[in-house]
Amino acid sequence: MPHAPFQPLLGQQQAIELLTQAVKQNRVAPAYLFVGPDGVGRSLAARCFIEFLFASFVETKLISSLHNRLLQGNHPDVLWVEPTYQYQGQLLTAKEAGEKGVKRKAPPVIRLEQIRQITEFLGRPPLEAPRNIVVLEQAETMAEAAANALLKTLEEPGQATLILIAPTPDSVLPTLVSRCQRIPFSRLDESVLAEVLTQSGHSEVLQNPPLLSIAAGSAGSAIASYQQLQSIPPELLEAVKKAPASYRQALELAKTIDKDLDTEAQLWLVDYLQQIYWQQSYKKEIIKQLDKARKALLCYAQPRLVWECTLLSLYQQCH
Repeated sequence: MPHAPFQPLLGQQQAIELLTQAVKQNRVAPAYLFVGPDGVGRSLAARCFIEFLFASFVETKLISSLHNRLLQGNHPDVLWVEPTYQYQGQLLTAKEAGEKGVKRKAPPVIRLEQIRQITEFLGRPPLEAPRNIVVLEQAETMAEAAANALLKTLEEPGQATLILIAPTPDSVLPTLVSRCQRIPFSRLDESVLAEVLTQSGHSEVLQNPPLLSIAAGSAGSAIASYQQLQSIPPELLEAVKKAPASYRQALELAKTIDKDLDTEAQLWLVDYLQQIYWQQSYKKEIIKQLDKARKALLCYAQPRLVWECTLLSLYQQCH
């Protein structure tokens, strides 16, 4: 059976064709921008592309080992960079921060120190593969200093290829975009989304219409939403599904949300409540109020105050 690393990637034929031809014609670019919504296969495509590129340089009997090493993230010629939190002098990914129980008030970002690590990594020749590969997840989170430092690396990448993953070209510094070959990714249609969720063991998500609405054609977002849903205390979730019955309840709910949920969970809750309230009442005013809450949370406003204002407004609009 021929090696088919792109087989797990569903619904992204244009991206698969562009990347396959780049390898077959030996025209691999020094930098790519994988652009499209979160959770539609961009990271999976990066891993498949690397495997396809590296596979021609290993014996057939070692391809399975190559696949596993890439899956586990321990190939010496691949550096995978994710946004991080700064905590007690350490840089922690979102997963690591969660495992350590770090309370996260602001979203993670790609930092200047991480770009320096990339420069150091690319300063040596590849050990096993034809080239070094660097993948930057959520490249849109780079601060300007980090983006400018990366620009210098893109100008002289050496024996390497960089893959930037971002939602839109506009979310990344234009000078970076201009140095990358763009690979487009699209939202999944209903049938492909259902297939991805079923194959990945998340078919239960298909029974939850609000989660599918939030996902909007993104399998990753659907799965993340389901996991977030499971992490929120059931009594809190039930309480916020309907408008507060009094000013006092609104204030108590705001206090509980601030105490029990980190910023990421609060932002998800805003999206979830928009779907719930829209299905209940179809009131645009409520959706707009929740939009204001999201913007305030993203601007690092005091979360308890944001929720107090939001829930009090919901009480006034629904009574």
